[in-house]
Amino acid sequence: MIEIENLTKRYTKGTVTTEVLRGVSFRIAKGEFVAIMGSSGAGKSTLMHILGGLDQPSGGSYRLDGVDMARAGDDELSRIRNRKIGFVFQQFHLLDRADAKRNVLLPLIYSDGVGGGAARADKVLADVGLTARMHHHPSELSGGEQQRVAIARALITDPVILLADEPTGNLDSRNGLEVLAIFQRLHREGRTIVMITHDGNVAEHASRILVLGDGRVEEDRAVCQPRDADAELRALEANATGSKPG
Repeated sequence: MIEIENLTKRYTKGTVTTEVLRGVSFRIAKGEFVAIMGSSGAGKSTLMHILGGLDQPSGGSYRLDGVDMARAGDDELSRIRNRKIGFVFQQFHLLDRADAKRNVLLPLIYSDGVGGGAARADKVLADVGLTARMHHHPSELSGGEQQRVAIARALITDPVILLADEPTGNLDSRNGLEVLAIFQRLHREGRTIVMITHDGNVAEHASRILVLGDGRVEEDRAVCQPRDADAELRALEANATGSKPG
């Protein structure tokens, strides 16, 4: 699914060159749920932009679903971003004047060959538990609901990979767990998910963790027993009501 070999990225400003990625290599198979961690400046966001086709590497190779992304032209990158990649960001990036359903439908404006838009929007909103809220505007939704709208929007084109950049960063514990529970369900259904996070507790909900440091992969490990977001939600509810989780 994703093949990264000796990926480098450098930025030059005047006479100063900054190396952000310094020979990153890894592979992600179809259906994996991978968390990418690292301190500020480790190269997480730069790597995410390259994975999403929003930036090009300075060197090395990146193949997504068999396509050489490092050599793809602007038109091909735009098509791949719209049809193969779903993006979820820390900032929800919803249109204030559009209700949830219209926000979810937006990617289809630029997409060919994805029919049944209205019905599909209804389905992905139901999948994230927002059927009753689909005609509400962002100002009428909680932060967690807005992030779930953003996830539904990312899923509307049925992408092969979901890229999530700090998706729980603006959420409280409960809403963060609800988002993680959705990701875990999508993972169980076979969706490929790559999630950037600085939070080790969030990363432990994935099935694999990559740790970046100083522009390199410092650690790549499987999570033998990922934390169960649904179980943690049930425990929160039990604590709130004073009952024992079932």
